[in-house]
Parts: sequence; C-alpha cells; structure tokens
Amino acid sequence: MIRLRPAAARGHADHGWLKTWHSFSFADYYDPAEMGWSVLRVINDDYIAPAKGFGRHGHRDMEIVTYLLSGPLAHGDSLQNATTFRRPDVQRMSAGRGVMHSEFNPSADETTHLLQIWIEPAVRGIAPEYEQKPFPDAAKRGKWLAIATPDGRDGSLAIHQDASLYATLLAPGETLTHVLAPGRSGYLHVARGDVTLNGLAMSTGDGAKIEDESRLALAAGGDAEVLLFDLP
Repeated sequence: MIRLRPAAARGHADHGWLKTWHSFSFADYYDPAEMGWSVLRVINDDYIAPAKGFGRHGHRDMEIVTYLLSGPLAHGDSLQNATTFRRPDVQRMSAGRGVMHSEFNPSADETTHLLQIWIEPAVRGIAPEYEQKPFPDAAKRGKWLAIATPDGRDGSLAIHQDASLYATLLAPGETLTHVLAPGRSGYLHVARGDVTLNGLAMSTGDGAKIEDESRLALAAGGDAEVLLFDLP
C-alpha cells in the first residue's frame, strides 16, 4: 500500500525570516493523523532568509539529519563544533542526553533551503555526537546513494536506529528500483521534480507512506531529486 502525502496538505508557517512546510506534526502544526511514519518523526522543508536562522536551542534523544538543497548553513553546538558548509555536505547530530546548537544562514543575499529530518533513536541517553560528510551529486545520479544508515556503511552517516536514508538525482525518463525486506516500511519524499512511484504521480514536496510493498519502482518525468527512507 502506498498513501500519498500531498505537499499542499502539509503544515505551513511563515515567520518572515523562515518559511517552512511540515510533513508531520511540528511546533504549532498538529494533526493526530500525521505524527510521523514508523521511526521517522519530522521532515521540515525550510527556507531561511539571508542573515537569519535558529538561535541556540536544545534537543535530546533524536537523530537529526540536515540535508541542504541550496545556500549555506553555519552550525555551532555545545560539543564545540563550529562549521559553515554547503551542499553536497550533509549533517548528522545525535542529540542523545542533550545538546545545544544553532543553525544560521550566513549569506547576506542568498536564501538557504534545507530539509530537516528527525528520526527517533533506538537507544536513549547516549553521549551526543556530531558528524558531517560530503555526498556529491555525481554519486547520486541514476542510483540510490546511502546518506544515513545504522552502521555507516559505504561512507554514510551513522545513526542510532535501524533505518536508512537514500538520495537520488534522476534525469527525465530515468528509472530506479528499491526492494523493501519483509516487514519493512518506507517513506519517499520528492525534494524537487516530478516522478511516479509504482505508478503514483508525485511532485515537489509530496511524500508517500509505504507499507506491505516489496518492490518500489521510481520513474522521473523531468529532472528530480528524491529521498527514500527504509524503515523498521
């Protein structure tokens, strides 16, 4: 079964400096039917204005992945990490027993567009961790590239959950498949472009909740960037 989560149905907030769309309940957006999917808790589609950002704030017991689509991001945290980066770098923070951090757009004239992803961890109260690695576009073209996995395989970010995040870039007409093991579920998010998933038409911002499906067939109608979560 595949259920479409339309982009237009997502929660939305416009704070002036931040325009954000929530795939699942977050902050002032609450829908009891949209509290996440399996261990995937948050996908926030954020546009951060120049010279603005999220001030220092805290998290605990959450795996947080920041996937940049465009623009720069400056990160600082209580683990003494301080870095400014752009795509193709992806950031992973395991909040564990508690971490303070800030995320800021340091550009004077460029908007930062990112996906903030939260995955519930399998273990709680661990020491917080920070990790950042490049995942070049060339390595995503026409295939699934592992971005975050439980064991950090193939150079991916290592998260504390039996969940894997993959990304791909597809050209018009390209196709790609993924096999879900028995008992696994999935979630697909279209970062940009138009695709079909097992014949279901999807566009920018759309998501798809997947369960009881063994084979996923993705086809691009134009240039597309897609994220796939393989979930317990």
